[in-house]
Amino acid sequence: MIEHVAIITGVRDEADAFRRNHPATRVDSPFGEIRQLDHVGKQVSILCSGIGKVHAGAAALYLHSHFRPDLFLVIGTAGHVSSSQGDCFYLRESLQADYGTLEKFGEHDGFVHYNAGAWPIGPPEWRPFISYPMPDALALPQARIATADCFVKCPERSGYLRDVLKADLVDMETAAVAQIAAMLAIPWAGIKAVTDGANSESSGDFHANLEAAAKRAADAAAEFLTHI
Repeated sequence: MIEHVAIITGVRDEADAFRRNHPATRVDSPFGEIRQLDHVGKQVSILCSGIGKVHAGAAALYLHSHFRPDLFLVIGTAGHVSSSQGDCFYLRESLQADYGTLEKFGEHDGFVHYNAGAWPIGPPEWRPFISYPMPDALALPQARIATADCFVKCPERSGYLRDVLKADLVDMETAAVAQIAAMLAIPWAGIKAVTDGANSESSGDFHANLEAAAKRAADAAAEFLTHI
């Protein structure tokens, strides 16, 4: 039974959008303030970890150590790299897009992907992290998200993520939380709303659409918790 959920975001606006005016207690942490509240009979701890995989993974470990959540939930915003329809997605899978081997010799030229944490040597093998199943009642489109420590503003990179890694979205946190969840044998879930197309317009689009997208993801997350 899921009674305590730890929500992780990369950006403060994404964290603040979840049940913004709901009564809450606030606890200090090395990452900043943790907001704790009750929602549909569940304890929810919300932490903006800061941007990137290191921040997100470290925050997940901190939350596990101090609050023992039954589920990690990553919410917020993402770039859209595929033709999948929708502006807010349930993340069915995540993968690290920047873990592997960069090589150039003989017939080998380019980046070879491996499972995060595995030896990046030998025959390549990688598979995504699978999320907690989406409740049917939530009825969001589902997506695979690729996570890397870079903000994507390049159409060629977007095409690579789409065509090679079969990703629909790109962000900088989700797969790191999913990896920690797998190590701890705790389920994870993710809900991301689209701010930009991971192209040359992404910087402006991200800032212009951040508040509305963060609210879409937060509202969907609040509904998700009513169904689990």
